[in-house]
Amino acid sequence: MPRKISFINYKGGVGKTSLVVNIAASLAQAGKRVLLVDLDAQSNSSIWLMRLERWNPLNTADSGHLYSIFEPGVCRLRDCIEKDVIRGKEGEALLPGLDIVPTTFTLVDLEHDYESSDGRPAFAIFQEQLAEVEDDYDFILFDCPPNVLYAAQCGVFCSSEIYVPSNPDALSLIGFTLLVGKLQEFHHLCASFRVAGMQPQAQVRGVIFNSIKSNVDIDVPKMRMQFRINQFKNQGRVARDCRIFNANVRDAIVVRRAVTLGLPVALVGNVKQEESVRDDYTVVTQELLNIPTTSI
Repeated sequence: MPRKISFINYKGGVGKTSLVVNIAASLAQAGKRVLLVDLDAQSNSSIWLMRLERWNPLNTADSGHLYSIFEPGVCRLRDCIEKDVIRGKEGEALLPGLDIVPTTFTLVDLEHDYESSDGRPAFAIFQEQLAEVEDDYDFILFDCPPNVLYAAQCGVFCSSEIYVPSNPDALSLIGFTLLVGKLQEFHHLCASFRVAGMQPQAQVRGVIFNSIKSNVDIDVPKMRMQFRINQFKNQGRVARDCRIFNANVRDAIVVRRAVTLGLPVALVGNVKQEESVRDDYTVVTQELLNIPTTSI
């Protein structure tokens, strides 16, 4: 069974998508079979890795993207997977093993207009279809929006682990606090929809400090975040082994350049700054790999 991981904070602008995309790429480079599921209606992961020339036609199509499994319901999730999504100018696979379920702006309708024909919530439909393909992968990563509404619920419901991208600021700490409360509410809501073979409900296993600007002291923000984590541990609201990652990811212009090129940082040319940020993603990924699959 793959490790199914949601990346989510109740605050936007923390660099979540850049973290998810580059961890996914690092895992694929390490020989893992990875499926990235874009659950954010902004479609940033999809646009980044497919580039606009491939994503634009999808945005006007009735099939091939995440919302099409719900409305018009003509696709299964397996039909929406873009295999080896990162491609060169000739269509060649540049990073075999990294697939994506892309999304489009229509996913926003899941929050407002969608009602299933059988009354099941979207997360139950999504879980049923994900189960058809999950054994093809070692890791399934969910790029969640900064909330726990219907799209994010799809990832959280299916996940075995949750990690919180964070910046060293007060708003990220507030977002983390809100997230833990909303997750508890959702776990109560969805409990009756869990089926045989699912892993236990996902808990927050860690916080990853991301997009850290140069000359910013993160010791105090880390101390405050650790204090909050300890509070939640004592209350049983996060995993017993929840912690702040030792590895951090620095902010760098190369990340914006990578978006423009439609590549993860690992595939952008060799420049000193690029190497340092590439190393950050590699070390974070290795730390993720070293975390036990069950909380201890």
